[in-house]
Amino acid sequence: MGAFLEKPMTAKHNEHGEGNGLRYGVGSMQGWRCEMEDAHYAKTGLGEGLDDWNYFAVFDGHAGHKVADHCAKNLLQSIVRTQEFSNNDITKGIHAGFLKLDESMRDIPELASGADKSGTTAVCAFISSQNIYVANCGDSRAILCRNCAPIFSTQDHKPILPGEKQRIQNAGGSVMIQRVNGSLAVSRALGDYDFKNAKELGQCEQLVSPEPEIFCQDRDPADEFLVLACDGVWDVMSNANLCQYVHSRMQISESLEDIANQVIDTCLHKGSRDNMSIIIIAFPGAPVPNEEAIKKDEKLEAALHKRVEQMIAEMGTNVEYAMILKRLSEEHIPDLPPGGGLEAKCSYVSKVFKELCPKLADTCEIDAVNHPNNDAEALIPEFFEELN
Repeated sequence: MGAFLEKPMTAKHNEHGEGNGLRYGVGSMQGWRCEMEDAHYAKTGLGEGLDDWNYFAVFDGHAGHKVADHCAKNLLQSIVRTQEFSNNDITKGIHAGFLKLDESMRDIPELASGADKSGTTAVCAFISSQNIYVANCGDSRAILCRNCAPIFSTQDHKPILPGEKQRIQNAGGSVMIQRVNGSLAVSRALGDYDFKNAKELGQCEQLVSPEPEIFCQDRDPADEFLVLACDGVWDVMSNANLCQYVHSRMQISESLEDIANQVIDTCLHKGSRDNMSIIIIAFPGAPVPNEEAIKKDEKLEAALHKRVEQMIAEMGTNVEYAMILKRLSEEHIPDLPPGGGLEAKCSYVSKVFKELCPKLADTCEIDAVNHPNNDAEALIPEFFEELN
């Protein structure tokens, strides 16, 4: 239908770093989408008197990548250069920086002419030694995990929320099929200037608002990690499941890049159709690898290896990878990763199958059987255009 590839692009982009007592890992993947429209930025130690401050952000672009890319490069400076931020009024500085950037992007030639109609959600975090400031505009999301559970989460800005719907209607628009004017799936975003043309209305009163919702949390020694991710992750994983899954992986691996990759691979196997980007920021209170958890995971993989061997032998010449996954999903398998389930081990099952049946290796790929166009979205494509 034009919105999806025949097979997902599973190559990953990764980054990692550390500073000010924090560690972070980034993972992003194009997935089923025809283009990669996500962008991100991560930095510990901001300099210029902000050496003990840290900044992380994820941007989920739609209708193109230009606005997301521009915001990734410029939102931080747009915020820290405000008078409010300089005066240590962080919340007002973040608010002013978002609005200033959204207004200034109107002058970018492609956006000014209407040749580029892209927009982006944004979720970002400023972390100091005492506080965590989180700003959200759209349906990317941040969650803070403490004691293996989410203790804070941003709220997705969807058109069906009463306050968002009222603003849209006040601006002369409507909410159809849960979208702004039946088109855009988020009610707040940067860019999207086709939805911001009511000159008699203020910047935050338009059909789509660039106004961020801003939260401040005091840091706590029990804080484990903060996750920023686009909706390609949240479409298929709940806050609680993601916290449990990342917590469990931290007990097995020190590499936040590897954990980020495992999250987005798991989300792909759970059915996510979107670009996926995630930043995991680990605090000093984060779990660390321990021998018990590592041995439990090794025991699980050994059991899966043995079971796949048995199934291949039972199927004989009729062996099918898809059938093996189906049968595994119907069995009780102890000690699957919390929050991830069998999908968290699909990559391992695929690896085992390829080793045992190398001539059938190609059948392990996520193919047309799982193609996103093989569902209701394909039947009404005009309602599901590339604006997620």
